Amino acid sequence: MNDKVAPLLKPRSDLGIRTLSSVAMMSVAIIAIWLGGYVFIGLVIAVGLCVFFEFTKLVLGFAHSPQARIFWLLGGLTYVGLACFTLILFSAPFFGMTPAILLIAGVIGTDIGAYFAGRSIGGAKISPRISPSKTWSGLFGGIIGAGLMMVVIQAGIYAFRGGNAGDGDAYLAYGWAGLMLTGAALALVAQMGDFFESWMKRRAGVKDSGRLIPGHGGLFDRTDGLIAVAFAAGVITLFQNVAGC
Repeated sequence: MNDKVAPLLKPRSDLGIRTLSSVAMMSVAIIAIWLGGYVFIGLVIAVGLCVFFEFTKLVLGFAHSPQARIFWLLGGLTYVGLACFTLILFSAPFFGMTPAILLIAGVIGTDIGAYFAGRSIGGAKISPRISPSKTWSGLFGGIIGAGLMMVVIQAGIYAFRGGNAGDGDAYLAYGWAGLMLTGAALALVAQMGDFFESWMKRRAGVKDSGRLIPGHGGLFDRTDGLIAVAFAAGVITLFQNVAGC
């Protein structure tokens, strides 16, 4: 090949495979949420086991002493386990799937808002050494995206159940302001989960947590924000129950 031509060639874009993988993942998640019950529980358990497996591989990449590995693995089991338990709990019949859907939708809104704000605005990086692609504009875009997504989803759920959308923000179970604030807090926790996983990968010296999803890496790469949000929600729920005793 001509040496003058070779430098002009660029690696093939993985946009196509990433798009197909995203559509496949979203389709599986939507079907599981729609069916609910044992289907949703089975998906949460399967994803949780895969995420913990990838978590374990990362730990083995940077924790070398037996004591450190035990500490990290017990911490990972608690982290991933409580997150999965919370998603299952929030999908129980007395919750009617609404809290679980709001958590998932909020994280999706965070990712969408952060992506578009980060790409269109750019600006200063939050922590270049841990996650070079994360910007402050992306963080604020994620906060707005999470709030808006939760408002839209909750409005849709309430309207689907026969609510009167003509009553302004009264048709939202938690109110517009409450959902926006909840979305902002959720977005911050999701970003912290993203940074935590990026930090683990940096320490382990790998780019992705796995190779299960073409164009995306591992399941931990795709669910790091949701795991963090569900874990935080679980801690809050446990604390409220203990305090209420």
